[in-house]
Amino acid sequence: MNVLESPQRMTAKDERIGFRVSSEIKVALSQIAKKEGRSLAQVCELLLRGGIHEYEREGSRYLHRFVERQKEKSK
Repeated sequence: MNVLESPQRMTAKDERIGFRVSSEIKVALSQIAKKEGRSLAQVCELLLRGGIHEYEREGSRYLHRFVERQKEKSK
């Protein structure tokens, strides 16, 4: 069983992560949280878990898709 899928790890919140995001990302996350009836923190954790799961499944290709999209947007 993956560490992230363990029931004990899903409820244990013993670490903090702090990072800055654009206002666009914060607004989008806040809208998702409101729509889903969840807190901003819950939505962030769920999306991070989903991203980790996909990264474990696809490897570097998962991240490279996002990097390429960012490059295309900045052109």
